[in-house]
Amino acid sequence: MKDNIDFKQYWNKQKIETPALDELIKKANQFKTKTRFKLIVANFVLLATCMIISFVWFYYQPTFLSTKIGILLCIIAMIVYLAFHNTLRPFLFGNQLELDAKAQLKQLLILKEKQRFQQTTLLNGYFILLSLGLGLYMYEYVVRMTLPWAIFTYGIVLFWIAINAFYFRPKTIKKQQAQLDKLIAQLKDLNEQLAV
Repeated sequence: MKDNIDFKQYWNKQKIETPALDELIKKANQFKTKTRFKLIVANFVLLATCMIISFVWFYYQPTFLSTKIGILLCIIAMIVYLAFHNTLRPFLFGNQLELDAKAQLKQLLILKEKQRFQQTTLLNGYFILLSLGLGLYMYEYVVRMTLPWAIFTYGIVLFWIAINAFYFRPKTIKKQQAQLDKLIAQLKDLNEQLAV
């Protein structure tokens, strides 16, 4: 009896269960549709937020320069995020819904690369600018509070930013990457099967 079992050999012999071509292309299109919807919602929400912030600025006329700089930093953070986020549009809004497996794979790989940049570098910059902007914006109003309330107010805002940055964001990124990686692996496997 052989004591050395080569698990790697058995593992490599396993096949990834690949759905039929039509089903796989349908899944890729569903993923793109879901991502397209998220892009539209992000555009609407962030542009509406910029307009509300601008309205608050012009209607209430803050007196401190720090408040005005804070508002500008928040608006700049949102606009820069949207500008880079909208670079996904050509991959999501094209009329090419009936692409073959090879073209779908190519588009998904490009989408994955763009999302990786957005989910790391861009979101880090966004959270830094937004946090700094909120901190400067709140200063004018926090100065009028007693010290315990000021600490409590800044603490709540920093806590909320930290939860979003260190809990919700990584969880969402991990979920999106898992879906995209699974779809890409299935398309690669299908392409290899079709090439044979």
